[in-house]
Amino acid sequence: MHIEILSEDSSGKKLLEALMPQLLGVQGEPHTWRINAYKGIGRVPAGLTAKGDAANRILLDQLPRLLRGYAMTPGYEAIVVVMDADDQIPKVMLDKLNALALKCNAAEITRFCLAIEETESWYLGDREALLKAYPRAKKDVLVRYVQDSICGTWELLADAVYPGGAAAVKKEGWPLPGQIKHEWAEKMGPLMVVERNVSPSFGNVCAQLRHLIS
Repeated sequence: MHIEILSEDSSGKKLLEALMPQLLGVQGEPHTWRINAYKGIGRVPAGLTAKGDAANRILLDQLPRLLRGYAMTPGYEAIVVVMDADDQIPKVMLDKLNALALKCNAAEITRFCLAIEETESWYLGDREALLKAYPRAKKDVLVRYVQDSICGTWELLADAVYPGGAAAVKKEGWPLPGQIKHEWAEKMGPLMVVERNVSPSFGNVCAQLRHLIS
């Protein structure tokens, strides 16, 4: 089976690249996948007409066009969209996304996977990997985290592992937040073990991918 994976940003792609072999085995034996990174989440356009041209790499802005294209093109057996729920109600968000896939004739091949609240919840779900990557992480900050809660997840992780915490990152501004998220993916991704992760939303991604190939 070939699986196309759409990630809302490049740090998410980096993390998934590290984890996919644990989930699906060696690339090409017998499954293949391609991870496509976008430049933010955006929103589904009114009338399901993509905003601007295809060079606009904002995930939801382009999703209707993408799903229609995948549905009409032979060889795309499964599409998995991985994105943050942010402060949205996950069930409401999933209902809207699944309705979109149905309208685009892509419901049978499309799965949506949400990180609750943000992808950083998955790092926090594998505390052993986090502490191996950042042995000086502030445990008093980590202990405050309630798994998959809406709490400003990336800020909490920054408070735990980055000098000066989230306040220092925000003061510096772009592109530092993106650079730090890439660093987290590069340092923690290869250390993460799928089976010990306690994040429910991470577990859902794993279950969805494994169900596709079962």
